[in-house]
Parts: sequence; structure tokens; C-alpha cells
Amino acid sequence: MHTVLDYDGCLPVFTAITEGSVHEINVAKKLSFPLGSVIVMDRGYVDYKWLCVLDSNRCFFVTRAKTNMAYRIVEDNTEKSAGNTFILADRLITLTAWKASAEYSGEMRMVVYLDNTTGQEYTFIKNNLHWKAQTVADIYKERWHIEVFYKHVKQHLKIKSFVGTSENAVKIQLWTALIAVLLLKFLQQKAGYRWYLSNLVTFIRLNLFVKIGLINWLNNPFYDQKQIIEIGQLKLFDG
Repeated sequence: MHTVLDYDGCLPVFTAITEGSVHEINVAKKLSFPLGSVIVMDRGYVDYKWLCVLDSNRCFFVTRAKTNMAYRIVEDNTEKSAGNTFILADRLITLTAWKASAEYSGEMRMVVYLDNTTGQEYTFIKNNLHWKAQTVADIYKERWHIEVFYKHVKQHLKIKSFVGTSENAVKIQLWTALIAVLLLKFLQQKAGYRWYLSNLVTFIRLNLFVKIGLINWLNNPFYDQKQIIEIGQLKLFDG
């Protein structure tokens, strides 16, 4: 399931369901983005020809560099982030490998960042030459929202296993799950009470056959259960 999340609300604006053998970059190449968009992706989407297309369309990208990326340093700006001990390098580079340089001949920026919690180093590449180095790391950190989205789909909507095994059955279950996520996220945003999505899913499942106003319940889930039961009993014995 190939998905593009819009950062405003972190909801999918595009989804394609393909066979597992279809590489994600083949789907990404078919997409178009509005002018000035910032596309954040993992290393699996590093295709220099496609990155050049994004740059030509005046879209910004932030991704992790491949471990075998060959490059030449044009300018070293690391000292500009001297006050930030987590910025290990901030350089302007060009690709030197024959194929890579032919596909992306322009300059790009490379930032090496040290994660203070794990001690792991991350090397980011991007085509925006003006952002602060810390901003690059912060932007990539927001990519974690897509991992959270898939976690919600798999855990809360039971996509770890499938009811049917045919292609049509699997697609129906996945599309149904996506529709359910959109509805749940909409209810979460509309509710006056601050719900965690996991709690919202659980409580809605428990109250599926309870005749109460949905919006009122979302705003105030801790209603008087005893009063609701008494009202229901009176109606049960009317007439």
C-alpha cells in the first residue's frame, strides 16, 4: 500500500494498492505535487532522476542519503552550525558517480545529524539550500507520522490478518480500513473531548449498539450511565 500523507491532519491524499513486487519508486514517479511542496521520504525513494524532476518542478525534498553515495564537496558550511553539537556536517555537494551525476547534475545539500537519544548518525540530502541544518533534521523527523498511520491501520483495524486471500478480498479490506481511518480521524478532530485514536476506536466498538447521540457522546463520553439505563427501561415498558 503506497500512501502519501498530507501533513495538515496527517491523512492520506493518495493511496495505491499493488502487488508486493512493485517498488515504491515506480508509484512515486507517477505522482505530481503542488508548487512549493516539501516531500519527505525514506531512502527507498532515492532515485536521482526523479529527485531532479521534483527540483525542476520547484518542489523541495528531504530524504536520507544512500550509504554508497559518491559526491564532491563544493562548499563546507558546518561552522555555521557550530553552536549545535548535533550537526556533524553541513555541506554543499555534487554527485560524482557517472549515472547519478547525469541524472542529477545540480548541487544539493548534505546534512549529517547525530540523534542524541540513540547516538545514531543520519545523513540527509535535500535541494533547499537555505534552511538551517537543524530544520532539515526536524523536517525528516516528522516523517514518523506515516509510520504511526500504518500502525493505526494495522493494529486498530485488524489488518494484521485478512478475512479473504484473493486479490479482490484483500483490496476490499484495505480500502475499508482506509475509509474507517478517515472517518475516525474526522470524528477525533470534531470532538470536544481530546481523544486518543486508540481509545476512540475501542469506545466506539463498545458502544456500537447504544442509542445515543454520536456528537454529544464524542464531546462528553463520561455521561451518566445509570440515567441512560433508567430512561431505556421506562421506554421498554411503555404501552
